Amino acid sequence: MWKDWLWLVRKNLALILRDKKSGFLHVGLPLAGVLLSMLIYGSANSGTLHIGIVNEDKGSKVAEDAVQYLAQLQKVKVTVLENDEMRTEIENGSIDSGIVFPSGFSEKLKNGEAPSADIVSIQGAQVTAYVSSMLNNYLGNVAAIAKTSEGDSARFDRLYEEFTGSGYAVNVESLQDISGKKDITYQAIGFLLLFMLTSSFSLTEIMQKERQDRTFLRMMSSPVSSRTYVFSNVAVNAIVLIVQIVLTLVFMKFVLGIDSGVPFGQLAGILFLFSLAAIGLSLLIVSLSTSNAASGALSTLIITPTCLLSGCFFPMDIMPDAVRRISTFLPQHWLLDSLGKLQSGDAGSGLMLNLAILVAFAAAFALIAAYRLSRKDNTRQYV
Repeated sequence: MWKDWLWLVRKNLALILRDKKSGFLHVGLPLAGVLLSMLIYGSANSGTLHIGIVNEDKGSKVAEDAVQYLAQLQKVKVTVLENDEMRTEIENGSIDSGIVFPSGFSEKLKNGEAPSADIVSIQGAQVTAYVSSMLNNYLGNVAAIAKTSEGDSARFDRLYEEFTGSGYAVNVESLQDISGKKDITYQAIGFLLLFMLTSSFSLTEIMQKERQDRTFLRMMSSPVSSRTYVFSNVAVNAIVLIVQIVLTLVFMKFVLGIDSGVPFGQLAGILFLFSLAAIGLSLLIVSLSTSNAASGALSTLIITPTCLLSGCFFPMDIMPDAVRRISTFLPQHWLLDSLGKLQSGDAGSGLMLNLAILVAFAAAFALIAAYRLSRKDNTRQYV
């Protein structure tokens, strides 16, 4: 049995190594996914933010000082525009965001009201959060002065002059922002999960193809048992997925210098657990299919949509609540959630539960697939 199993493993590995297209699928695509992740997130925190400002409260010192305050922020370039110009510049991508100080803005602020400056962007909170936070902090100080002056305009002007003319003793210490690398890691692992599922299915589909061309039946006429045949395919699957995991993590850490925030062994370990679920799912897809075309169609309906719903392509933070609830029924979600817990230093019971759920997915897929494959024994197709 073991000699037959080893012979089948060597045979399948030799077929994979001889096929350049297969090699690119199993090795090239995961590495390309890492590079694509760097392209998406690599410069997210390094560029200059271009802000267009429309000051409709002309002649007001408070509004003009707010514009000057924004202009002196690091990595922010301010351009004063008219309203129509600002919206046109946002649409064509010349500026990232726009801020509008409406007429009467300063007067309302002096009277203790809370006027809002309109922030316009088509790129969402990722662009506006920093400027919005800094502007709200500045206007909060002005609002505190207005509250202290209790409607006395002269007192407000005096306190405001002291505020804008006062100096600050500031100690500056630079910190390394690692959020960008965590985003790259999350996206790269998301792509890796997709390619692991795709690779696992393509390897398991070999059984379907060999059944159709009668290679499987010829093997069954030899001393090779059907169980040995299936277990050899599982072993090849596991070997290829482990190679994918190791090469991708080595490429990220040692070639591109991406610090995932998770020890190499821990990240490889949780990915290996997911690989078991991927193998089980691929066996289940093949066991439910009666032809090569049917298994291909079923994999298309399962692999990419579930990766999309579980957050492999987009962070779960931007997903609707309904999609988040659906994702809890998918193994990809629990792998990505485990990655987030490890990056935040949470290695407690929550992480153990996630890993147990991954093992449960793998076991459930494998058991259902084994039952389905055993039912095909009567037609001499599978176990």
